[in-house]
Amino acid sequence: MNAVIGFAGSVVDGIILLPDNRSMVFALGSTIVKRDIVDPKNQQFLQGHSDRITCMSLSPSGRYLASGQVTHLGFQADVIVWDMDSLEIVHRLRLHKVRVEAVAFSHNDKWLASIGGEDDNSLVVWNLETGKAVCGSPAANDAVHDVRFARHNEFVIITAGKVNMRVWDFDLANRKVRPTDCNLGKLQRTVNYIYVDENDEYIYAGTATGDILKVNLKTKLFKHIGPKTRIPQGVICIDRTPDGQLLVGSGDGTIAVMDPETLKITRSTKIEGGGVTCIAPHVSKQLFFVSTSLCSTYVVKYDGLQAELRSTCHNTKIHDVVYPVGYSELFATSSKQDIRVWNARSCAELLRIQIPNLECDCITFARDGRAIVSGWSDGKIRAFGPQSGKLLYVINDAHVGGVTAIACANDGEKLISGGFDGSVRVWRITAESRVMLGSMKEHKATVNCIKVRGNDMEFVSASSDGSCIIWDMRRFARNNSLFASTFFKAVLYHPDESQLLTTGTDRKITNWDAYDGSAIRIVDGSTAAEVNTLDISGGGEFFVSGGGDKLVKLWHYDEGQCQAVGIGHSGTVTKVVVSPDQRNVVSVGDEGAILIWNIPERFAST
Repeated sequence: MNAVIGFAGSVVDGIILLPDNRSMVFALGSTIVKRDIVDPKNQQFLQGHSDRITCMSLSPSGRYLASGQVTHLGFQADVIVWDMDSLEIVHRLRLHKVRVEAVAFSHNDKWLASIGGEDDNSLVVWNLETGKAVCGSPAANDAVHDVRFARHNEFVIITAGKVNMRVWDFDLANRKVRPTDCNLGKLQRTVNYIYVDENDEYIYAGTATGDILKVNLKTKLFKHIGPKTRIPQGVICIDRTPDGQLLVGSGDGTIAVMDPETLKITRSTKIEGGGVTCIAPHVSKQLFFVSTSLCSTYVVKYDGLQAELRSTCHNTKIHDVVYPVGYSELFATSSKQDIRVWNARSCAELLRIQIPNLECDCITFARDGRAIVSGWSDGKIRAFGPQSGKLLYVINDAHVGGVTAIACANDGEKLISGGFDGSVRVWRITAESRVMLGSMKEHKATVNCIKVRGNDMEFVSASSDGSCIIWDMRRFARNNSLFASTFFKAVLYHPDESQLLTTGTDRKITNWDAYDGSAIRIVDGSTAAEVNTLDISGGGEFFVSGGGDKLVKLWHYDEGQCQAVGIGHSGTVTKVVVSPDQRNVVSVGDEGAILIWNIPERFAST
């Protein structure tokens, strides 16, 4: 593993700065990543969850980290407590159904409180020494969104949610929690976030309507509400500035500083990229980290609230990843609504091309590198400049139902596209015009992959109808076809073009004779789930596969043996690609992560 681009922006308080001042922790799908703040390549993975992580919390001493997840309906969702020194699992706490909504530690690291999702909605207090549940209770009549311990009293717990706010008395001797409802008068609010002040005097509760309730913790009486003009799209998180004011993050990207007495906004700023889901103060007391729901991270100075973009990543499933021909310094990825170009060394985003409300299913670089050619879900093929990102040309109505596969011929003139409807079309691209040369409709289902031979005489298309067809580029007719009882997901030529390699939903990776179309060898690509993608090295010594088992596998071509396995994805691997210099593999997945892997020394070509 070399580097990872991505994090889950939807997790509230999803970025945690560790007390050693050097590293941070964040969630990515079902994995937790611990990484160096300065050097993004230095990272470790905490793997133990079976599904997406929904909440995280660090204990006040920094010794433990607790994380909760979501599961399928009817199953139990785990809370995992990690030791932050050894990065091992200390306890796996299993009681909540379907989802864990929030977790919180007591100030002395003795107890952990957790809240279940709306199917469960119970409050459970755990003993962190034994890992056993001490007591539990239904949290409220309606959904509960957050839980906190008081800062100096381990026996006071606060929960709040949809039209409820309760202070619980944790009675250890009788193993009970006893609730007292806070008196809010006539106010009806849905609380998203609870912040307890330093002296355990007041609770500040951020609401979905964009105001903040100030409640006295001892008397449980409502004290004040503000600001007058509400913050758009609700308050999502609250922290404090070094001089004791409230720091508020909202659903439209507003960061505001508020007076804790009058609840008036003293200064505010707005950042791009969705709602503010996390505010993580830095030890220097000069700045804080902010993450947004669309997975951007910013560094903001307290002084004047100047925000500087630190990193970005995809927030939905990534469909495709591709390198330019013979150039390994950058690669492009495509997902819902956008194409992004990344620097392969620094992992920084170089360019973003956005088209709202459409999905980009496939991309490729033109042979000369002067265009990024992409296929979209509205059936159009669009080409963009790789540096400017401006639209060069559009082929309208290229395929009915969306363009699902695309490839450029080696002469730089022809472009081959495959569609959702099963048709394969060849286009001549010149500076002035885009002309269709041939249209072949033999596939009965979606075309998933197209590859062209080196001499441009033939190309091959793989489809979900269980066939791969080898086409003649001059006659635009079928030369040969391969059949198997599978949805073919990927096909490629071996670099000497004597063999074809295919894979699909039957979990097999098959070598075929490129001349007569007979199967030569079949190996099991995975024991558990379908294989979605293949890529082969320039010399043909090894190939890489990825699929529904979330693993990236490196295979020796001649032996057909799996030589290395990369564990890191927490969703289905949708695409893998080997860099042209054969030093790295880039894999992308369902959860929006881009992982860059180093190829083992014995395979990496000099």
